Amino acid sequence: MTHWASDETKTANFGDKRLNQRMETLLEQLGDKPTESIPTACGGWAETLAAYRFFDNEKVTDNQVLQSHIHASIKRISCYPVILLAQDTTDLIHTITKGPLGLGTLKETEKREIFLHPTIAITPHRLCLGVVGADIWERLEKSPKKERLHLPINEKESVHWLEGYHRACEISGILPETLIVNLADREGDIYEWFLETEEYSPSTRAQWIIRAAQDRLLDSTDKETRKIWNKLEKRPILGTVKFTLPASGNRKTRDVEQTIRSARVVIKAPYRPGYKFKNVEVNAVLAREENPPLGIEPIEWLLLTSLPIESFEQAATVLEWYTCRWEVEIFFRVLKSGCQVEKLQLESIDRLEPCLALYLIIAWRTLFVTMFGRIYPDFDCEFIFTKEEWQAVHLVLNQTALPTSPPTLGEFIRMLARLGGHLGRKHDGPPGPQSIWIGLQRMRDFVLVLDAIKNAQNTPYIPSENSSIFV
Repeated sequence: MTHWASDETKTANFGDKRLNQRMETLLEQLGDKPTESIPTACGGWAETLAAYRFFDNEKVTDNQVLQSHIHASIKRISCYPVILLAQDTTDLIHTITKGPLGLGTLKETEKREIFLHPTIAITPHRLCLGVVGADIWERLEKSPKKERLHLPINEKESVHWLEGYHRACEISGILPETLIVNLADREGDIYEWFLETEEYSPSTRAQWIIRAAQDRLLDSTDKETRKIWNKLEKRPILGTVKFTLPASGNRKTRDVEQTIRSARVVIKAPYRPGYKFKNVEVNAVLAREENPPLGIEPIEWLLLTSLPIESFEQAATVLEWYTCRWEVEIFFRVLKSGCQVEKLQLESIDRLEPCLALYLIIAWRTLFVTMFGRIYPDFDCEFIFTKEEWQAVHLVLNQTALPTSPPTLGEFIRMLARLGGHLGRKHDGPPGPQSIWIGLQRMRDFVLVLDAIKNAQNTPYIPSENSSIFV
């Protein structure tokens, strides 16, 4: 099997074969050592210089770098009946050294806030299939809220959420046999998004689930149900669902039980200076934790969606699919902690953008390996790893003769996780992304060592004149 970097760059087209090959080489070098600096990962001054020249080339943009990976991701997406496209925004603090550009001494630095808004493809079983788009920008100056209110949507940062939905509709048009559902957190609660849905024909229109941020007014004459939260609270309980809420920040992992209510509502158009919008009709699901542990804030979500919600099964599916959005939070953690993207030493935003795009692909690879091993543990590990990779790990960990057949994927993922510090005890749970990204890095080191040993064994020994054989 070919190396994964070759698969993700197969359709790369920068208009120069050398650039196409350089991208594959860089993806492999940086992917093998994601926590290291670019010079360390490249392994030499000539390779490092080639990397910086690649990022400096005007043909190399973040969109162009992602293009071949997007093609590979769409091919994977086509194999599944339902795909969830989760989009979100995160900020990155990028430190620029002024010295190399002649702007000051080497000790002078400037910190800039870079924003990243990717869309990742996930199955309902939480297998990440790839990054299908990303926006990268720098906020030079933040305007007051009152001024932003008067701006059209295409002049606000909110437009990135609409662009993410446009990508979802494009993929829906390409793959009509796959149900595409766009997921968004509270920042995606944008009225223009609801209007945008009607601009697409049913054959290309992607579905969506958005967590409500605003208690929107409804087109209702009943004073007690003039707002969406009140409307949903008065609806009968369809049933209850249970799930495990993952840890986040100071919050510990815990089990949650929520009641489910649903309704079809007509949202009243908001006021926009200079614009007149029409009312829109959407489906809504209220998931509420009625009896949280003592002293713990209850978990409650109001989800707006284009999916059907008439039955308990339909409403529960909306909630289940929305919780898959947490995978994008894990993706950001892999990108920041595993790939160390905030420590990249690049002097300009033009260099940083294509470099970030490469690391988006590398972060996807870590998530893919982590979840693929959980979902398909009985697959042959050579389905996603090379023969040299599993043999190197087996020899180092077990120090025994190689088996006649490859281990299963589940067995090999546990071996990788051991290299990353996962102890594998019963209460430890399955390996997480951190142990996997460390294991992947160590695996590639072992492959290089074994290759060097094989090459040395195949090289005839030529003694020097000072060797004891001449004595």
